[in-house]
Amino acid sequence: MAIVVRLPPETRMGPVHLTVSDLDRSLSYYRDAVGLRELARENGRASLGGDDELLVLYEEPGARPSHGHTGLFHFALLVPERRDLAAWLAHAARDGVTLTGLSDHDVSEAIYLRDPDYHGIEIYADRPRERWEGQVAQRLTTTPLDVENLLGELDDPESEPFDTLPPRTVIGHVHLKASSIPQTVAFYRDEVGFDVTASLADQAAFLSAGGYHHHLGANVWESAGAPPPPPGFAALRHATMVLPSTDERDELADRLRAESSPLGPLVRDPSGNALVLAAAA
Repeated sequence: MAIVVRLPPETRMGPVHLTVSDLDRSLSYYRDAVGLRELARENGRASLGGDDELLVLYEEPGARPSHGHTGLFHFALLVPERRDLAAWLAHAARDGVTLTGLSDHDVSEAIYLRDPDYHGIEIYADRPRERWEGQVAQRLTTTPLDVENLLGELDDPESEPFDTLPPRTVIGHVHLKASSIPQTVAFYRDEVGFDVTASLADQAAFLSAGGYHHHLGANVWESAGAPPPPPGFAALRHATMVLPSTDERDELADRLRAESSPLGPLVRDPSGNALVLAAAA
C-alpha cells in the first residue's frame, strides 16, 4: 500500500496570478473597490497586496471572460478581524461596490464580488477556530449573512474610514472550477497531501493543511470535462501554495514531478489548473 504523505501544517496559499483585459481598469478596481495597494508595475504586469504580494495581474488586451472553462471560481482574501469585514462592507455600501453574494458559512462570514473581467473574489473573516476545528464537515454551510449584526461591529458604518484592506490580509483560500471532483480529490489529497475537510458527493470538495477549514475548494463546473481556457481569455494563470521551507517545497516538487517555471516548480491538476510551489523561507 502506498504511503500517503501529508502537507506540513503551516502550508498556506500565496499570490494568485490572473490575466486581465485592461490593466488600468483592473488596477483602479482592485484599489478603489477591493482595497489592495499597487506594489509594482512594469511591462503589462502589476502586483498588488498589503504587507505581502497577494495578486498579480497580466494584461492581455481584448481577453474575454473564461465562461465554460475550468479555472478560477474565486480567490479569497481573509481579513484578520470581524470588524475589518464590517468596515469593508460599510465601504462597499457607501461607495456603490456591486456585490454578488453575502453568506454565512458558519466557519466564516463572506462577501462576494467580481472584477471587471468576471474573476470571482471573496472577502471574509473566520469565526473562532475552536468553534469549527475538527467539525468542518458538519458545520460548513451557506445561509444569508446577517448584515445588520455584522455592521453592528462599527460605531457608525456611514462614517467608518476605509482606505485599504488591513495589513495582515492574506489569501485564505482559492476555490477552483473542476471537471471532476473525484479526480480533483485524488490529486490534491493523495498526491499533493491535503486533507479533505468536507465534500458534497461529486459536486464539491474542500481541502486543507493543518486543520484549517479549507485552503482549497473545488466545484464541478457546468461544462464537465471542459478544458482550461486557451490564450485570449481572462483567466487564472496559476495559484500559489507556500510550504514552510525550501526543502519541503523541493521534496513536494520532486514527488509531483513538477515542471520548471520562472516563478518556481509548477504542477497541473486533472482539470488543468496550475499551481506554483513556493517556500516561506
